[in-house]
Amino acid sequence: MPRVIHVFRQPERFVAGTVGEPGDRSFYLQAIQEARTISVLLEKQQVSVLADRISALLQEVARRFGSEEPGEAGGTDLDPLAVPLEEEFRVGTMGLGWDADSSSVVVELLAVTEEEIDESIVLDDTEEGPDALRVFLSPVQAKAFADRAERVVSAGRPPCPLCAEPLDPEGHVCVRLNGYHQRSPIED
Repeated sequence: MPRVIHVFRQPERFVAGTVGEPGDRSFYLQAIQEARTISVLLEKQQVSVLADRISALLQEVARRFGSEEPGEAGGTDLDPLAVPLEEEFRVGTMGLGWDADSSSVVVELLAVTEEEIDESIVLDDTEEGPDALRVFLSPVQAKAFADRAERVVSAGRPPCPLCAEPLDPEGHVCVRLNGYHQRSPIED
């Protein structure tokens, strides 16, 4: 079956969001353009890496092309994910690039597959390979995505001050205390 590539050339919205309570959250990226909405599921670490890489790409583009990096995005999107939330696929491989013709950051998210992925299919329209979501973002949209993604990732459970592992509301067995004492968040 040929792969499906969902392309959003001028998305109205491209955001990271979560469903669930801290410690049990599912992370999604959602692209919306006109009446079309695509949501993909991914890991917290993938959201964090994507935000970092987009920020680094924007810095590199500004350095190479002598343009200014986008400042703080005005009117930050704090709205929840659009519902109904139906995942198109789980993200395995991520690609990131700069399209000089349209002055856009290109984000491509490929579905998890059992087979090894040939790097040449990332950001390519070949008919073979996993399904993909490809989104073109202006530098301002890319900066706004990265800022929101960083906020979403950091909104989880607070870290233990001793071992940096996440603290559950009922505490955790801290490895720095050799498991002799269960730390609770109120002991801080």
